[in-house]
Amino acid sequence: MLLAAAACGQPTAPPVAWSDALRQPAAWYGQAEALRIAGNLLCWERACGGWPKNEDMAARLSDADRAALAAKRDQLDATIDNGATHTQMAYLARVHTAQPDDRLLAAFNRGLDYLLAAQYANGGWPQFYPLRRGYYTHITFNDDAMVGVLRALQPIGDGAAPYAFVDAERRARARAAVAKGIDCILACQVRVDGALTAWCAQHDEVTLAPAPARSYELVSLSGAETVPIVRYLMSQAKTPAIVAAVEGAVAWLEKVKLTGIKVVQVTDPKLPGGRDRVVVDDPAAPPLWARFYQIGTNQPIFCDRDGVAKATLAEIGHERRNGYAWYTDRPRDLLAKELPVWRAREDGLGRPE
Repeated sequence: MLLAAAACGQPTAPPVAWSDALRQPAAWYGQAEALRIAGNLLCWERACGGWPKNEDMAARLSDADRAALAAKRDQLDATIDNGATHTQMAYLARVHTAQPDDRLLAAFNRGLDYLLAAQYANGGWPQFYPLRRGYYTHITFNDDAMVGVLRALQPIGDGAAPYAFVDAERRARARAAVAKGIDCILACQVRVDGALTAWCAQHDEVTLAPAPARSYELVSLSGAETVPIVRYLMSQAKTPAIVAAVEGAVAWLEKVKLTGIKVVQVTDPKLPGGRDRVVVDDPAAPPLWARFYQIGTNQPIFCDRDGVAKATLAEIGHERRNGYAWYTDRPRDLLAKELPVWRAREDGLGRPE
């Protein structure tokens, strides 16, 4: 079998990093190196059908590595966080399209079935499935988790390349999941005094209300996670509900943008690592957004691991001040470049390539 030969033989092409595995030309996915990595994914897939996160899935595996992964097959660490599961599925689809293999098809189908089973009845997705106690059960927009799943399922449901091999029943289920997911996004959007605003990084899986996560990730409106949500909605046909959601969110982003400041790293030998992150005045600086804003006041929120909200970056300790992304520039291109194009789009059909 080609997969076995690729796993055991010497690579015929330079190694490809897992971070670059979805950036190769179509012909590459039929070559030995691509097949070797696909074999890795078979080893990494959990029995539930999903994959764990933050692993180098392109690394060369020894027989001992494969045995260790086989022993972990029933581990309950499959997730959609940090691109896990749908990224592996996209890779398997490319390889299976280039070099059809029943084992790759079966692994892909298990992954798709996993994503479909993980979706809540209200259309949201938890961070981990099977469910893990704690904030992981919340509907997770953080780090683009739910939007990443929707973007993965959409071409599957459409039967677009490289997913032409997906059977009709699974394509129909993927389309239904996407429709429910969009409804969930619209239902989660926070209203303040009757006006649509933004989204929290997590929402309660039952009430859909904004929800906290880690101790320093409080209930808030997110200047970071809102952007990919809006971008995804802009990729859909312009229904009245989607137009209202997008316009409400971009109006909020315009309202809460921070001007005249920038975040810089400074040298300070007295501090751990000899550095610190500070906010300084700069009238010429491009706009920034806080990652978190208090709902209602739109006051930026900064927080240590004690869970106490502070109004400025300088008020929290060195560890969290330097170890977390408290500001973002993600809305810049959305507002300046993508929004005008979307507003000018008149067909109301199709999605940008």
